[in-house]
Amino acid sequence: MSTPEHLGQPVPEGEALMPGHSQRSGASLPVRPGTAPDTDAASGAAPASAAVPPGREPAHDTLVPFGSDAEGATVAAPAARETTRVGRLAATVERLRGEIRAAQAAADGRALIELAKGVLIERLRCGPTVAAQQLEALAEESGLSQLELAADIVNQAARDHVTEIATGFVRRTSEEAAAAAEDEAGESPSVGVRLRTAESGALAAGDTQAVAESLLDHALTPLGAVAVAVWTAGSDASLTLAGHAGFPADEAVRWRYVPPGVSTLARQALSERQAVRAASQSALGLPSIGWSHNPGGGRVAVPAGTGGRLHGILEICWPGALEPQPPQIERQIEALAELCAHTLEGRPGSAPTPSAAAWTTTPDLSELVDLAEGLYDPALVLTPFLGPDGQLADFRVHHVNSHFVDPAGRPRSAVSGALLLEAYPMAVGGSELFAEIERVYATGEPFRVRRMTLTALVDQVPLDAVADISASRHGSSVLLIWRVEDEAARVAHLLQHAQRLGRIGGFEENVVTGQIVWNDQLFDLYGLPRTTRPVPLEELAAHAHPDDAVSIGRFLRSVLHNRRPASAAFRLLRSDGVTRHIRVIAEPVLDADQRLLAVRGAYQDISAQHWTEVALAATRDRLARTEQEAAERNRLTLQLQHAIMPPTQAPLDSPGLQIAVRYRPAESESMVGGDWYDAVVLPSKQVLLCVGDVAGHGIEAATSMVVLRNAMRGLAVTGAGPGQLLSWLNLVAHYLTEPVTATAVCGLYDPHKGTLRWARAGHLPPLLIRGQKATTLRTVSGILLGAVSETSYEEEELQMAPGDTLLMYTDGLVERRDESVQDSLAQLLTNARIPTNTLEQRLDGLLTHSKSDTDDDTCLIGIRVV
Repeated sequence: MSTPEHLGQPVPEGEALMPGHSQRSGASLPVRPGTAPDTDAASGAAPASAAVPPGREPAHDTLVPFGSDAEGATVAAPAARETTRVGRLAATVERLRGEIRAAQAAADGRALIELAKGVLIERLRCGPTVAAQQLEALAEESGLSQLELAADIVNQAARDHVTEIATGFVRRTSEEAAAAAEDEAGESPSVGVRLRTAESGALAAGDTQAVAESLLDHALTPLGAVAVAVWTAGSDASLTLAGHAGFPADEAVRWRYVPPGVSTLARQALSERQAVRAASQSALGLPSIGWSHNPGGGRVAVPAGTGGRLHGILEICWPGALEPQPPQIERQIEALAELCAHTLEGRPGSAPTPSAAAWTTTPDLSELVDLAEGLYDPALVLTPFLGPDGQLADFRVHHVNSHFVDPAGRPRSAVSGALLLEAYPMAVGGSELFAEIERVYATGEPFRVRRMTLTALVDQVPLDAVADISASRHGSSVLLIWRVEDEAARVAHLLQHAQRLGRIGGFEENVVTGQIVWNDQLFDLYGLPRTTRPVPLEELAAHAHPDDAVSIGRFLRSVLHNRRPASAAFRLLRSDGVTRHIRVIAEPVLDADQRLLAVRGAYQDISAQHWTEVALAATRDRLARTEQEAAERNRLTLQLQHAIMPPTQAPLDSPGLQIAVRYRPAESESMVGGDWYDAVVLPSKQVLLCVGDVAGHGIEAATSMVVLRNAMRGLAVTGAGPGQLLSWLNLVAHYLTEPVTATAVCGLYDPHKGTLRWARAGHLPPLLIRGQKATTLRTVSGILLGAVSETSYEEEELQMAPGDTLLMYTDGLVERRDESVQDSLAQLLTNARIPTNTLEQRLDGLLTHSKSDTDDDTCLIGIRVV
């Protein structure tokens, strides 16, 4: 086989060299970043590509710059996450297109190319896909076709220094990339020198402890840092201190292991999968190694991972408050974190990060496949798929178990072996399923959620399915389990909630076999553990109150013997001493010959309803008694009032004077008040006219009214004037009764002189009707009765003429809630001007046209001089 002439050309400076290429011709095979072999074939040392020079982007997609914000911690922008979603789908489409073009271009000479790939697989101990990528990369950089390059690789297969040349290529590539990044960013040469020095020291170190010391001495101390800790992340989200420098020995011993669930700065960076910056330890409020020795110092925790897998955390401490760092320093710290990731990757118990083609069956995958086959739910075994840049791009569906049901209706063969985003492109959309699988693979923390919406595309039409999702990491793979919820499961789920809310427990008892089935709610009602034997219907009386035995027996006879549905209420005596009020309802299950096969039914806890009914019954009883007492009280009050002051009264015998009275009780018997009136001829032949109103309602007001009315009659026989009578009546109200206040107007009419002497105690003045005019008398001074111990009342004398009419009344005739007293009096004067034939008609007309709305008692006295 001839060697292409192009291979004799020298490789331009700066291009990568690949072991396996002929030194005679000067060509070499490039190893792309992130795909170098794990160890040097000759020395067994860690590959030089483990170091990441300054300026290179992080090797995993979870590291972000950790610039300061208001809270002192890094926060990823939602727009960046949306860009990541779109970018993943676009990258998947572009990758598929590239694979199609590559397959078409390599159709001719496939056998030779596969032979060359086999040489690379043997020499580099990598997978088929990695070998194909190496072949494609070298062909692109050398300007040769893959067929020509494959011929040269086969010719040089006998050479045994392939691995040595590859290791040198990786180291030169790292140094050249670091120098290019420094030139591009304008960094000083010292930054690159420090990073390369730290890289060399880390690669030469024998363990992670030596790596931490080398990082602090060569790279972090010039930045002002005083301590560094390298944490290893366990599969259970625990943290183990793998290396440290700058911390006291006793502090490192105390922090050698951080259990899952303990919140620290490193744990926050692991959970969020991004760098976290704290301006000071005291402001952060999270404990961490060395925090008691330097509470005011700043810290940075950066995830250390490769290929989407987080192996640990790099935590750096400063002696004082941490100010925002320039971009070149941030990139340097990120590169140091990636260097730690390569170091942690080879630690015992840490599974190596698989390459892009490492999805063939391995021992750990065989066990995981057996585990997936033992599940009754659909399960997928996923292996990580890395892009050409070494970053996690997708997951390969390595295995689909036999119970798998595709939401889109595709067979297992259509999904097995495909990439997850190719089979389910909507997983990166609204459900965030792909992001959760990424997190599980990165941190090892399992993910479980109920009722997540899965979307599948069928002929470009999205179809949604609701499923319970579970994802867990096993070694370097992820087990994804979903249980699609069908209509029957949804109805059963709703039924369970309905039974829980209604406190209902169902049962079915087979009377032939004696088998009894209870649901969980029924065990809770009885207060019994799930392992207890259910209680048969025949033994129901033994668990009930003895007084309920008759109703339970009647219920059992109806169901078991008469074979009719029945129900009963009883008191359940539970073993924990709690008594519950239960209603049981059951129906018989009969065969074709009407023989009893089973009984099914339900128990319902009606304790809350029972006690509510008891409380309502007691409230109704108290209310009935209260209503009865109030009615009796009002009846006695009204009876007392009518006995002392009947609604109608016989005409008084006074020459030259007509007297009429009206009393209108309150519309509601509960509003019986203290309004009173009196019209009586005294021994002196003068006529006493009184109208009063005691404050309040009920029997107290009626009793006070009786006292004042009788006292006024007794005082009037002394012959005193109305002002003196009110003064004496004020003493009675103030001293001789329970505290009471009242208003009153008192008048003495002398038939011989035709004069009226009157006085008032806080009452409305009398009304005089003379001809077609109606006016109120002058308001004389006088305070209401009972307000003060001693007071005097002003008197007024009115000369009356034949035809004059005088009215005395209580406020129940005029008072309204929506208008003033002056407006009500103006309306009364208008009604009083209406002509009438008799005094009786005038009083009845005033009551009829009254617009009072207070439902109060009303007393009205009218006199007319004839």
